[in-house]
Amino acid sequence: MINEIIKLIAPKRFQTFFVEEEIKEENVMVRPTYLSICAADQRYYQGLRKKEILDKKLPLTLIHEAVGEVLYDPKGKFKTGEKVVMIPNTPMSEDEIIKENYRRDSKFRSSSVDGFLQNVVAIRRDRIIPIRNIKEEVGSLLELASVSINAIESFLQNCHEKRDIIGVWGCGNVGYITALLLKIYFSNSKIIVLGTRQEKLNYFSFVDDTKLISQLDADFKVDHAFECVGGQKSESAVEQIIDCINPQGTISLMGVSEEPIAINTRMVLEKGLKLIGDSRSGYEDFEKAVELLQDETIQDYLFNIISETIQVNQINDIQEAFEHDVTNDFKTVIKWNL
Repeated sequence: MINEIIKLIAPKRFQTFFVEEEIKEENVMVRPTYLSICAADQRYYQGLRKKEILDKKLPLTLIHEAVGEVLYDPKGKFKTGEKVVMIPNTPMSEDEIIKENYRRDSKFRSSSVDGFLQNVVAIRRDRIIPIRNIKEEVGSLLELASVSINAIESFLQNCHEKRDIIGVWGCGNVGYITALLLKIYFSNSKIIVLGTRQEKLNYFSFVDDTKLISQLDADFKVDHAFECVGGQKSESAVEQIIDCINPQGTISLMGVSEEPIAINTRMVLEKGLKLIGDSRSGYEDFEKAVELLQDETIQDYLFNIISETIQVNQINDIQEAFEHDVTNDFKTVIKWNL
């Protein structure tokens, strides 16, 4: 079959490619329906990655957060029209110890291989999960929820049991979903979100408290912390976390920074802190995310951070969606009609 694929060929320039798609038994053909723009997609679109990286990876099909409907399964396991979430991480090997999202040979959509911005996605059958009872628009946020679940599950394996106060630094998409899920995982803990903009912190109605990072009391303390800031600002966030965290606390690092940041290792050693790096997610994280979103209340909370849903009927609409996303406070979702 002939497939229509949209590729970013240079910053802010998309182009349509037509390719012959071979139908294989191990793949299921899925038509994307709703896609969500991630900060990583924006870095490519805006040309904010290093030139050598852009030269190596472009042209590239963007978007790794998407749901769709099954068009054809050669084995008949998935029914035509069935709604599914697509998992961007594709493991290429087995490992009993290392999770699939950390294996160096795994392929990741919109990074090492083409993403979901295409008419039909030929995807390995172990990379899709049915999403019954989940609104597709909200389902496009399942990937981000699975990333938070990966981090929380890792935190559970590494943190001590004193969890009276857990701080979340960052009032963006990652901070919002991570705080929401932390409140579900640790209902008896006090979840506090710390950010720079009060108008965004107002969205966090489900947590115990919110604070502006510029107005913290000198005696403010947390037992553990999640850093969800990213970029160069993650340096000041990590510095503040190290100052505020109690001894032997665990810090989950989730924000992505293009450049190395400085970390006060002296105080990390003096306090006996644990720093855990958390990135991406795998099949089991998606399973848990799908299960959690069966709760309509959780879906409603996630719907609150969809700042805009843009109908894409032609290639120029994709550029419009990315331009709008720059000014949106939270998530920009694409309704795929192309």
